Order: sequence, then C-alpha cells, then structure tokens
Amino acid sequence: MTVAVVIAGGVGSRMGACVPKQFVEVDSRPVLFWTLEAFQRHPMIDAIELVLIDGWRDVVEDFKNRLGISKLKWIVPGGASAQESIRNGVFALEGVCSPDDIVVVHDGIRPLVESAVLDSVIEVARKFGDGVTSMPYNEQIFVVDEKDPSTTTKYIPRETLRRVATPQAYRFDLIDAAYHEAFEKGIGVHGSAYANTMMVELGRRLHFAAGSDRNLKLTTKGDLAVFKALVETEGPGRNP
Repeated sequence: MTVAVVIAGGVGSRMGACVPKQFVEVDSRPVLFWTLEAFQRHPMIDAIELVLIDGWRDVVEDFKNRLGISKLKWIVPGGASAQESIRNGVFALEGVCSPDDIVVVHDGIRPLVESAVLDSVIEVARKFGDGVTSMPYNEQIFVVDEKDPSTTTKYIPRETLRRVATPQAYRFDLIDAAYHEAFEKGIGVHGSAYANTMMVELGRRLHFAAGSDRNLKLTTKGDLAVFKALVETEGPGRNP
C-alpha cells in the first residue's frame, strides 16, 4: 500500500490572506484540493491521510464530497510545527500500514505535483527505503565572510548541490522509527526541520528522485499569482 500524507497544518501568515493559505480558493476550490486531486488521480496512491489545521474539518469534508476525493481516508490534527504535523500523520498510521508500505509526505500548498515526480519518488523509495524529490541548483552560491558579511572569498560549486522539496517517500517502518527516535532524543525536530533533514541528522542516507520546476510552493502572494496565471492559461477545472 502507498499512502499520501498531505500536510495542511499551518496558518501561512506570509500569504497575508484572511484564511489559511491552503484554503485560498482558485477556480472555485481551495489550493489544498488541487493538491488532493493530484493524489486522487495517481494510480500508485492507494489512500490519502490529511494532517489538518484545527477548525477546518467541515470545510474539507464538504469539498471532499463535492469533488469526489474518495481516497481521503483519514484526517489527523496538525501540530505546532511542520515536524509535529508529519509526526502526527506518521504515528496515526501505526496499526494501519505494514512495515514495507510506502508513505509519501507532501506539502498541501504544492498543488502542481506531477505524476512523473510521484512515480519517481515512490519507485526510488521501494528500491532504497526512501526517495526525495530533487533538482539541480542552477545559481552560484557564495559563502558570507564571518568578519565582513558584505563580502565573500568562498563559493560552493553548484554541481555539488541539489534542491529538495516534497513529495518525499519513505518505507513506513523506517520513517515511523525515525520519528520516534528524533522526538525522544530531540534530534532534527526544531526550527525549519522536515522529514528529510531529520533523517540526515539521524545519520540516514537519502536517495534522490526526480523533481520539477513546476512544483511551486505557494508561500507568498506572488507565488499564488503565478499559480492562478497557470490555471487561467491551461484552462479552468484542470490541474496544470
């Protein structure tokens, strides 16, 4: 079984909207449901678990029924951070998932997840135990000088870097054990930590899967404007 764990537990204050950014509507449905529809359509996804901010369950249930998101099986409360939300989602699957089932973790505010990207992360995770969406880094990266932050004398070759995002896929027994260890020891669970950074801090090796430049994270009003433009260009009622 392959389960998508979609994280929608945040408020999204940087968007400046009057509702959490995952519930901003584009083409008559919340951004979150563009994301859920992508998983609904994908043949390798058997079920969806939604980790949700408090107070929005009724809205989700309404759109679920209207849009026919039949794979959405479980709704789990979000946490105070992304890591707590992912942990809640993973722990809620204990007793549901078998050890070798695949869990795909994805941000609810990345509505442009492509089928080929999901194919890749799932296939890599089945082979190695994990698969992380990645892309080459195409800009030059310079290191700020410690004594004079307005200068630099060192750069990092971009060939040695990869940009990573969600979706990320993990074998259930590995991600479940990792979250128990991480929260018991306080490793990789603070600040902007996520499943992939936690795994590395715990000493795990990650395996790169395919990514896409279209996999936009809707963080600001500018990101939302780009997404709306894509929807308008490629036609209403479609996931671009």
